[in-house]
Amino acid sequence: MSVVFVPERLRGKAEVNQETLRRLLEENDQLIRCIVEYQNKGRAAECVQHQHTLHRNLIYLATIADASPSPNVEKTTIE
Repeated sequence: MSVVFVPERLRGKAEVNQETLRRLLEENDQLIRCIVEYQNKGRAAECVQHQHTLHRNLIYLATIADASPSPNVEKTTIE
């Protein structure tokens, strides 16, 4: 969940581990499948609800990625 939705007193306190990230990615996969299914059935209200949840999850993942130090990757040039 994005830090926008986390109370100030709790920001930066949650431990993010591989299991948490895995579960969040699995949830996103399921949300995308539900969104597609609802779109195919013309159920816009349910689709929007899941889109909001997916968006919140993606913002949270992006926040974690931005806060994480980038790995040392050798730069290669393509000739």
